Amino acid sequence: MAEEELIVRGLTGVDMSLRIAGPGTRSYAFLTDWLIRLLIALTLILVAMMYRLLPVSPGLRASASTITIPVLILAPLIYFLYHPVLEVLMRGRTPGKRKAGARIVTVEGATPTIGPLLLRNLFRLIDSLPGVYIVGLACCLCTEKRVRLGDLVAGTVLVLEEEDATRSLARLGQAMRHSALPLEALRLVQDLLDRWRDLDEQQRTGLARALLTKLDPQFPALSDSVTSDAALRDRLEALLDGRS
Repeated sequence: MAEEELIVRGLTGVDMSLRIAGPGTRSYAFLTDWLIRLLIALTLILVAMMYRLLPVSPGLRASASTITIPVLILAPLIYFLYHPVLEVLMRGRTPGKRKAGARIVTVEGATPTIGPLLLRNLFRLIDSLPGVYIVGLACCLCTEKRVRLGDLVAGTVLVLEEEDATRSLARLGQAMRHSALPLEALRLVQDLLDRWRDLDEQQRTGLARALLTKLDPQFPALSDSVTSDAALRDRLEALLDGRS
């Protein structure tokens, strides 16, 4: 059976395909993350037990109990917050997903925002029913994009990380921090740069000039000097990087 792919409709007319991660990749990533958070939780519980078992003077006994109770509360919190917190901080990944070579993206191929990431993790409670993720696994086997219920609701997909796609997403993330342009404008510029070699020279230079005229305030004054294919690409990259 051919691998399922997520086709991302390019804004410049050239589509990009991302390979969808199957149940095997999902299971490997989940088990890796499960072991990590289990080890963290067990370590915290072990610390709490050591505090209770160590011989201490009566004056320190209250201090040991004061430390033990927060640790016992923190262990399950870390276990349940592991996925939503790390997926937000790591922009659609966790240590397990990184090791499995997978990343969460939206159905448009973009890095998901906090809302969809939190929503897909909220539905993790349903996907895990009645145990060992039976609902989630069944959903992955039956759906076109191999997604669990949480992904269906949040509009996300787990895809295999390709070198070019990973580099593109990483650069877009940097651009969001350094450029004053809105996200949709940055995506247009990045989309054109990603597909630069797939477009003929006349098509890409025309698109580049149109984008720069609309997004770069300095371009009208420079348009007579920035005419070559390479110069237009350099100007787009400067715009994406937040350089004048």
